[in-house]
Amino acid sequence: MATLSEVRRKRIRFLGLITAVIGVIFIVAGGVTWGMVSTKLAAENITVSPDASALQGAKVVGPLEAFVQADVISKHALEATGGKTYAELDREDPLRATAMNASFLRASLFTSVIAFGVALFAIGVGVVAVLIGWALRLVAAKGAPVLIETE
Repeated sequence: MATLSEVRRKRIRFLGLITAVIGVIFIVAGGVTWGMVSTKLAAENITVSPDASALQGAKVVGPLEAFVQADVISKHALEATGGKTYAELDREDPLRATAMNASFLRASLFTSVIAFGVALFAIGVGVVAVLIGWALRLVAAKGAPVLIETE
């Protein structure tokens, strides 16, 4: 059984530290992004419509409320246009502006849902990186048995 040299242990411990620091940066970046998107949505004072499938009357500050409100906007737009989407309406149809505004509103809400997802993904990657960094540092700690195959 061979063991790691002191130089290799230090390199692995340093790599573990760098990996953990990068993980913390990802966690912080994801948390800041989540908070920023939530704050910007809250500033718009949007509430979920009373005829929504869920979360009726809730303030739109998170991904679930944004998704539900986008869904109900689609429902309202289709009711207003007789079941036709923006692309299905004639160019001269006055309801085309209603369909277009609904489409823009839905796209904005869906963009926030995606931003929440990316923020959560960054936090998850950060947690994994911290765990990997911690494991590397444990493996390279003095006295930790490390088996290395030698020829």
